[in-house]
Amino acid sequence: MAESSSIPSIRPAHVVGTTLREHVLQDMHAAPGATGEFTSLLNHISLAIRIINSRVRAAGLAGLLGYTGETNVQGEAVQKLDAFSNEVLLNVLDRSGHCGLIGSEELDDAQINNNHAKYVVLFDPLDGSSNIDTNVGIGTIFAVLRRSEPKLTRPNLADALRPGREIVAAGYVLYGPSTVFVLSTGQGTHGFTLDPAIGEFFLSHPDIRVPARGSCFSVNEGNFSRWSPEIQNWARWIKGEDSTVIVPSEGAEPLKTPYGARYVGSLVADAHRTLIKGGIFAYPADSKSKNGKLRLLYEANPMAFLFEQAGGMATNGKDRILEIMPTELHQRVPLVLGSRDDVSVFRQFVTGERVK
Repeated sequence: MAESSSIPSIRPAHVVGTTLREHVLQDMHAAPGATGEFTSLLNHISLAIRIINSRVRAAGLAGLLGYTGETNVQGEAVQKLDAFSNEVLLNVLDRSGHCGLIGSEELDDAQINNNHAKYVVLFDPLDGSSNIDTNVGIGTIFAVLRRSEPKLTRPNLADALRPGREIVAAGYVLYGPSTVFVLSTGQGTHGFTLDPAIGEFFLSHPDIRVPARGSCFSVNEGNFSRWSPEIQNWARWIKGEDSTVIVPSEGAEPLKTPYGARYVGSLVADAHRTLIKGGIFAYPADSKSKNGKLRLLYEANPMAFLFEQAGGMATNGKDRILEIMPTELHQRVPLVLGSRDDVSVFRQFVTGERVK
């Protein structure tokens, strides 16, 4: 009988060599009645991401830095890399044949296909555009929903205007020192890292869990003067300027302040750090952006889905993000997400329900 090796495994055997494609196929095989269309759709999204990544890596050499001179539906100047990423995703998703409706942050209206395809894909093609020219972390965010009656009705806007709890898959890609694809199909949140030599995403962060509490906060304090008094009080407390002892829930240990400040200005970069290390990311409403700044369908819902699947929490300050019923394609919303204890305390400041 062969002797067992005394060399400890670096990571579980099921992780070694698992590609994104294999991971998605495993989920498909576990789903009763699966047809393979969902798997094919996610593979097409992965293809689009790899194409975008190749241009992001060589943007300065490919003439993709700077602005196009156009303005998008959000009233923001369009970067060349924004436009390129948007076109890649639109073309790849359209060719997949699986999308009845496609919504992009860069498009005035949803792209409706004349077919009975099952899925809706909503995306921010390149998050953190203001950081492109300075080589700071940027990313892509997306959400997938399943149309309720694809065989009976043609696609329409109502297919997209649904609460985030109905999402069947969401993910983001961080184009940083390495390219990381974080995905959830409702079976936990998992991270994949691109091996550029092979051109494949490999499972590198299986079953990500957000720590119950962290030690860092991520917020644009340049907006402090525009925040409500309640949010200003939270900012003072988390920086240790208010010595009030606060616990997130009955019987829990008090949270220790001050927290460290970390803010990049790209949602994907700030959210990824928070997902991995815990803490809180906040982009609350203010007197300038009274309805919030981030987009519900393209940014808040996908991120909220990923964080909840990882054991975290996401709110607009009062209500669960995934319960919000959208009324328009480019609806904005305040977004606060991260460790459950830290988000709970933020909500207590906003609602006045602080546990002492």
